[in-house]
This record gives sequence, C-alpha cells and structure tokens, in this order.
Amino acid sequence: MNPEAYLQLAEVESSHWWYRGRRAILADVIAGLELPDNAAIFEIGCGSGGNLGMLMEHGTVRAMELDDTARAIAETRYGDRVEIAPGACPDAIAFRGRRFDLICMFDVLEHVAEDRETLQVLRAHLAPGGRLLISVPAYQWLWGVHDDFLHHQRRYTAARLRKLAGATGYRVARLSYFNTLLFPLAAAARLKDRLLRPRHASGHAQPPGAVNTAMAAIFGFERHLLARISLPFGVSLLTVLDAA
Repeated sequence: MNPEAYLQLAEVESSHWWYRGRRAILADVIAGLELPDNAAIFEIGCGSGGNLGMLMEHGTVRAMELDDTARAIAETRYGDRVEIAPGACPDAIAFRGRRFDLICMFDVLEHVAEDRETLQVLRAHLAPGGRLLISVPAYQWLWGVHDDFLHHQRRYTAARLRKLAGATGYRVARLSYFNTLLFPLAAAARLKDRLLRPRHASGHAQPPGAVNTAMAAIFGFERHLLARISLPFGVSLLTVLDAA
C-alpha cells in the first residue's frame, strides 16, 4: 500500500463515514458468529489500528502489519492491549503455531499478489470451528485512481470470491455485497474519475460534518439489512469462510 495512504488513514479512520459505516457492519457480522468466550482473534493488515478497538469487544486480539509506519501508529494506540507483529502474506504470517477462532482481513486481500496462496496458508492458523472474515472492493469496472493510489492488485465479484474460497479449501458460510445504498454515488464518482483522471480520487477527503454524519448513518444502516438478507450488489464484498 502507498505509504502516504497509511498517514491519511490514521488521520481519518476514526471519523470518516466509510470507516465508521464499515466498522458498524463488520461488528454486527462478528456478533452474529457466536464466537467462544474470550475468542482468539487475529487481524491481518491492521494498518494504523482503526479496527482494533472494535475487535477487542469480541475477544483477545493479535494483529499483523507489514508497514513499519502504520504498525508504529497502531502500537502507540493499542500496543498495551494488543500484540502487534510485523509480517507479510503469504510467506511470513506472524504468530506461527497459534490458532485463532476468527481471522480478519478487512480490505487487505486485494493488496496481496498471491491471494490464493494466502488463503491456503491461513487455514493452518484457524482453530477447530474457526472462521475467516474478509472484506474486499467489488467490480473490476469500478477500478479508478483510488485503487492505483492504494496499490490494489484487483477488485472482486461474488463469483470470483466464491471460486477462490472453494479452490483453497473453504466453505462459504456467508457472502454478500455491501455499501449498496450509496452505490450510485460511488459508481458515478468512479466513472467521473476515469474520464478526468484527477490526482486524488473523488471522495478522497472527508466530507463536511453533516454530510459525513449522514453518509455514515446510511452506510451503517446496511447492518440491519445484512442481518436478514444478502445484498445483490455494492461497492464492497464480505464473506465468512469455514475451513472445509
């Protein structure tokens, strides 16, 4: 990931509507997994630590981060409560020999060239009955300036993610698009960026207060929909995988 992106992430991930909405959705998904008491949780690619506080509400958390700057920020914030180690996918996964009830990759897999090999390796890190929770960006046709800036390797469709899970020995327990309600705005912004090729992607900056709050509420509301149905399209995808 672009080093500049980690610094930007650290500045906005507690308040920007996208991070707030995504945390609300992922927290609701995790709550529905019925993890064991004091579950062992491992976040791969924790960045500057924006999800660690949420994850600590569900168990004992360890984390891995490749980038030294991002890891230092995360350690400053949570190092007294979360063990955060360097590591990389697929060949240098941290905490070798430990097994986890939940492994999380929140918008990380799209950065990894060897996505198939990474999922294969992670099976050995799951405890019996353990789950892998992944979120990724959706639809290659939405590729834009933001993807280039973040050094993405690809975007996914539900079919591609399902095929990848099956090829690496997982059973798909849950698969859904999300960020659906704001999809028209996101698609329009990506298409505009494709035409104009600006230096920074549309929506790169945090919107003014009231707009940011409203968008966070709209995005976060999708957790109520996802509790009942799988959404048929969206800017992002999430999946819960069991080791088959």
